[in-house]
Amino acid sequence: MKRSVLFEGYTLDEVLAFTDEEIEAWILVDDPIIFKVGSAEILAKIEIKESSLVVELAQIEGGGEGVLSSIGVLARKYARQQNLQHIEWIVHSLDCLDPNPKLNPMLERAGFAIQDIPDKGKAYFRKMSV
Repeated sequence: MKRSVLFEGYTLDEVLAFTDEEIEAWILVDDPIIFKVGSAEILAKIEIKESSLVVELAQIEGGGEGVLSSIGVLARKYARQQNLQHIEWIVHSLDCLDPNPKLNPMLERAGFAIQDIPDKGKAYFRKMSV
Protein backbone atom coordinates (compact mmCIF):
# COMPACT_ATOMS: atom_id res chain seq x y z
CA MET A 1 0.00 0.00 0.00
CA LYS A 2 1.42 3.38 -1.04
CA ARG A 3 1.48 6.04 1.66
CA SER A 4 0.26 9.51 0.87
CA VAL A 5 2.62 12.44 1.14
CA LEU A 6 1.14 14.96 3.57
CA PHE A 7 1.15 18.74 3.14
CA GLU A 8 1.62 20.26 6.61
CA GLY A 9 -0.15 17.17 7.94
CA TYR A 10 -3.07 17.34 5.49
CA THR A 11 -3.80 14.94 2.65
CA LEU A 12 -4.05 16.19 -0.92
CA ASP A 13 -7.85 15.91 -0.83
CA GLU A 14 -8.02 17.83 2.46
CA VAL A 15 -5.92 20.68 1.02
CA LEU A 16 -8.09 20.81 -2.10
CA ALA A 17 -11.18 21.04 0.11
CA PHE A 18 -9.88 24.22 1.81
CA THR A 19 -11.86 27.34 1.08
CA ASP A 20 -10.33 30.02 -1.14
CA GLU A 21 -9.85 32.15 1.98
CA GLU A 22 -7.95 29.36 3.75
CA ILE A 23 -5.69 28.80 0.73
CA GLU A 24 -5.04 32.54 0.41
CA ALA A 25 -4.17 32.83 4.10
CA TRP A 26 -1.94 29.72 4.10
CA ILE A 27 -0.20 29.70 0.72
CA LEU A 28 -1.04 32.67 -1.53
CA VAL A 29 0.67 35.34 0.53
CA ASP A 30 2.95 38.12 -0.70
CA ASP A 31 6.05 36.70 0.95
CA PRO A 32 7.93 33.40 0.69
CA ILE A 33 6.69 30.68 3.01
CA ILE A 34 8.19 27.59 4.61
CA PHE A 35 6.03 24.47 4.70
CA LYS A 36 6.40 20.72 5.08
CA VAL A 37 5.58 18.21 2.36
CA GLY A 38 6.27 14.67 3.47
CA SER A 39 9.65 14.74 5.20
CA ALA A 40 10.84 17.85 3.31
CA GLU A 41 10.83 21.47 4.39
CA ILE A 42 10.30 23.80 1.45
CA LEU A 43 10.95 27.50 1.03
CA ALA A 44 8.64 28.72 -1.72
CA LYS A 45 6.55 31.52 -3.04
CA ILE A 46 3.25 30.61 -4.66
CA GLU A 47 1.04 33.16 -6.32
CA ILE A 48 -1.52 33.67 -9.04
CA LYS A 49 -0.49 36.02 -11.85
CA GLU A 50 -3.05 36.61 -14.57
CA SER A 51 -4.08 33.13 -15.73
CA SER A 52 -1.11 31.27 -14.19
CA LEU A 53 -0.27 29.65 -10.90
CA VAL A 54 3.38 30.56 -10.28
CA VAL A 55 5.27 28.09 -8.08
CA GLU A 56 8.72 29.33 -7.13
CA LEU A 57 10.82 26.85 -5.18
CA ALA A 58 13.86 28.34 -3.48
CA GLN A 59 15.03 25.53 -1.23
CA ILE A 60 14.04 21.97 -0.42
CA GLU A 61 15.55 20.29 2.64
CA GLY A 62 15.03 16.55 2.95
CA GLY A 63 12.38 14.64 1.10
CA GLY A 64 12.95 11.97 -1.46
CA GLU A 65 9.57 10.29 -1.30
CA GLY A 66 8.10 12.04 -4.30
CA VAL A 67 7.82 15.50 -2.79
CA LEU A 68 8.18 17.37 -6.09
CA SER A 69 5.68 15.06 -7.80
CA SER A 70 3.24 15.62 -4.94
CA ILE A 71 3.60 19.40 -5.23
CA GLY A 72 3.01 19.03 -8.98
CA VAL A 73 -0.20 17.04 -8.46
CA LEU A 74 -1.49 19.60 -5.96
CA ALA A 75 -0.55 22.53 -8.22
CA ARG A 76 -2.34 21.00 -11.24
CA LYS A 77 -5.48 20.14 -9.30
CA TYR A 78 -5.59 23.55 -7.63
CA ALA A 79 -4.98 25.38 -10.93
CA ARG A 80 -7.83 23.42 -12.53
CA GLN A 81 -10.12 24.21 -9.59
CA GLN A 82 -9.37 27.90 -10.07
CA ASN A 83 -9.80 27.73 -13.87
CA LEU A 84 -6.22 28.83 -14.46
CA GLN A 85 -4.55 28.15 -17.81
CA HIS A 86 -0.91 27.51 -16.84
CA ILE A 87 1.51 26.63 -14.10
CA GLU A 88 4.82 28.46 -14.18
CA TRP A 89 7.55 26.65 -12.29
CA ILE A 90 10.68 28.47 -11.13
CA VAL A 91 13.24 26.29 -9.35
CA HIS A 92 16.29 27.97 -7.84
CA SER A 93 18.68 25.02 -7.85
CA LEU A 94 21.66 26.41 -9.73
CA ASP A 95 23.50 28.03 -6.81
CA CYS A 96 22.69 25.72 -3.89
CA LEU A 97 25.35 25.37 -1.20
CA ASP A 98 24.61 21.64 -0.85
CA PRO A 99 22.94 20.68 -4.15
CA ASN A 100 21.10 17.44 -4.72
CA PRO A 101 23.04 15.92 -7.65
CA LYS A 102 19.87 14.24 -8.96
CA LEU A 103 17.66 17.35 -9.04
CA ASN A 104 18.95 19.34 -12.03
CA PRO A 105 19.16 16.33 -14.39
CA MET A 106 15.63 15.35 -13.29
CA LEU A 107 14.36 18.87 -14.01
CA GLU A 108 15.95 18.81 -17.46
CA ARG A 109 14.36 15.43 -18.26
CA ALA A 110 11.01 16.93 -17.17
CA GLY A 111 11.33 19.77 -19.70
CA PHE A 112 12.73 22.54 -17.49
CA ALA A 113 15.31 24.89 -19.00
CA ILE A 114 17.66 27.42 -17.47
CA GLN A 115 16.39 30.95 -18.07
CA ASP A 116 17.29 34.39 -16.84
CA ILE A 117 14.05 35.40 -15.15
CA PRO A 118 13.49 39.14 -14.61
CA ASP A 119 13.90 40.16 -10.96
CA LYS A 120 14.80 36.56 -10.03
CA GLY A 121 18.03 35.67 -11.85
CA LYS A 122 18.93 32.39 -13.49
CA ALA A 123 16.77 29.42 -12.54
CA TYR A 124 15.14 26.36 -14.00
CA PHE A 125 11.83 27.36 -15.59
CA ARG A 126 8.91 25.57 -17.17
CA LYS A 127 5.51 26.88 -18.20
CA MET A 128 2.96 24.14 -18.63
CA SER A 129 -0.68 24.08 -19.59
CA VAL A 130 -3.12 22.93 -16.98
